Amino acid sequence: MSTGDTAPVVIVGAGSTGATAALLLARRGIRSVVLDRRSAALTHPAAHVIHGRSSEIWREADPALAEQIAAIAPPIESVNLIRWCSRLDTTPLGEIDLASRPEQLERVRSHSDFLISHIGQHQLMPILWSALDREPLIDFRRDTSVRSVRSQGSSATVVTNDGTTITTDYVIGADGANSRVRESAGIEMDGPVLAEMGSAFFHAPNLYPADSRPLLSWIYQPRFAGVLIAHADDHYVLMNTYLHADQDVSSDRQRYWATTLPQVLGDDVDVDIVSTGTWTMTSQTARVFRSGRLVLAGDAAHRFPHTGGYGLNSGVQDAHNIAWKISAVLDGQAAEGLLDTYEAERRPVIDLFARHSVANHFHLDTATRHFGVTNRALQRATTAMSRGPLSLLPGRIAAPLADGITRAGLARTAILDGTGWRARRARDLAAGEIFGQLPHFVSTGLEFGYRYDGPLIAPELSGEVRDPSPQDVIEYVPTTSPGGRLPHAVVAGPDGPRSTLQLVDTTPTCLTVFTFAPGAWTEVLDAQTDALAPLTTRVIDLGAVTTPASAVDLFEVGRHGAVAVRADGHVVWRTAECAETGGTLLAKTLSRSWRAYFPPRNDVDGGRSTPGTDRSHRDVAERSSRL
Repeated sequence: MSTGDTAPVVIVGAGSTGATAALLLARRGIRSVVLDRRSAALTHPAAHVIHGRSSEIWREADPALAEQIAAIAPPIESVNLIRWCSRLDTTPLGEIDLASRPEQLERVRSHSDFLISHIGQHQLMPILWSALDREPLIDFRRDTSVRSVRSQGSSATVVTNDGTTITTDYVIGADGANSRVRESAGIEMDGPVLAEMGSAFFHAPNLYPADSRPLLSWIYQPRFAGVLIAHADDHYVLMNTYLHADQDVSSDRQRYWATTLPQVLGDDVDVDIVSTGTWTMTSQTARVFRSGRLVLAGDAAHRFPHTGGYGLNSGVQDAHNIAWKISAVLDGQAAEGLLDTYEAERRPVIDLFARHSVANHFHLDTATRHFGVTNRALQRATTAMSRGPLSLLPGRIAAPLADGITRAGLARTAILDGTGWRARRARDLAAGEIFGQLPHFVSTGLEFGYRYDGPLIAPELSGEVRDPSPQDVIEYVPTTSPGGRLPHAVVAGPDGPRSTLQLVDTTPTCLTVFTFAPGAWTEVLDAQTDALAPLTTRVIDLGAVTTPASAVDLFEVGRHGAVAVRADGHVVWRTAECAETGGTLLAKTLSRSWRAYFPPRNDVDGGRSTPGTDRSHRDVAERSSRL
């Protein structure tokens, strides 16, 4: 394309959020232009936790893609140890073995076709970028940054670094924490800065024996405190904190890590540094997720501490939520107001994830306070160095001051290597708090159990909605309560066993109705066709469920009721009533809540509005035939 390009959707940023959005849109036949400032996929890993829910979403975009990603995940039994220590070659203070509860692992396996996995972004992104390159409905432009983005009336314009102007119906800003799209829209972020972080990605083949390598090692020494993360092929990331940009960890990264890694890991460890980086740990959320034709997703809309693994996964969820809605509007199936439900549904989930990850971050203090290190103190020092008189100091003065503050803050960690009773007591007290960190590392209840509220979800819960307890975070209890993800069950069929989630019709205007009484519900809903229009229904027989054996209990509506599920696999409505009564209730519920967003076709004020953005029906047919 040349100057004057057009596309239905422009996605700025080809990280996991932007790539997922483009692939989901392509699955629905929507063309997009994807812009990324990088010429090659990320090589310095940030995120490494992949939720099973993210894998389910990638399967919806492309089953082969989900299989390819799952194939590089290490066995769950090899990434099970979380360790606290002073040095890597000494007895640890304590550890959590995530594989020590086989009964819990068995329950987790029953929740999805996918387990949580540990895949570095440096492994994930080349796979996602290859998928973008293969997809004919995606115009993927590397080495392309954005000069400006403007939303005006019925279209938006994006100007790139080479002067190309792209006119589009919608822009998805998935361009990370320093989002140019968000800046262009003048949208501010609210929330605190928690720490400044430095990291090194390196290869160390003789650091650990293959059969005893922890996934995470929290390390506390008088001159260093941080976390070591194990990656594939004997690669690791070591992270720590700093207080001023002129400290060596930020200003002279290569030299700093070349000196620091042998000190922390041991002089006899062979280390080859691959890359280094810095980032700011915050808990911040954009004041709005949408402004006119601009939509924010992923880190552009919200940032979390790394204590929980929600960053990448929440961005994938954002893409999943917005893709089917943009598709519905562009196809003329829905009014543009449908896009307002994106923030209404996602913000409460983002707020929940933020509260949990921040709580994890500070809950670490319950163990580390016994040897004088806390994240609360770190945040106070970080704030002090960035405000008031200390922020005015020149770097040549501020950097050594920050080094001194850091050394003072870590001085008491020397007790961990002591032999006296005070040292033993400090170690014992810290060890006693380690198992209480479990919700930091096991959050299946939030991974699969997040739920949506808003006008598209039939109200059912009564009373005040509370934050989940630690046990609620750890354990996922499948439910068909409206707003939640449809429970996974295995259904026999002519093409072999499939998950209930794979049987959900992804057409925005179609509700998939799961029931043990398919004949009765099909008859009643067929009779409601005119009342439901333009919405349609598809009935799935839960009698074909092979696993679990207690499927009637799992779906919570008895043998005569039904569960209605929308295009993204989230429950809209349920009833234990029989089809004759329940069908009328469903029609009334949808008329009351969905009709404003899905009016009769000739009443929809939406669809494509920019020249050249129409896609032919052949695009849709070709895409469907490939899947």
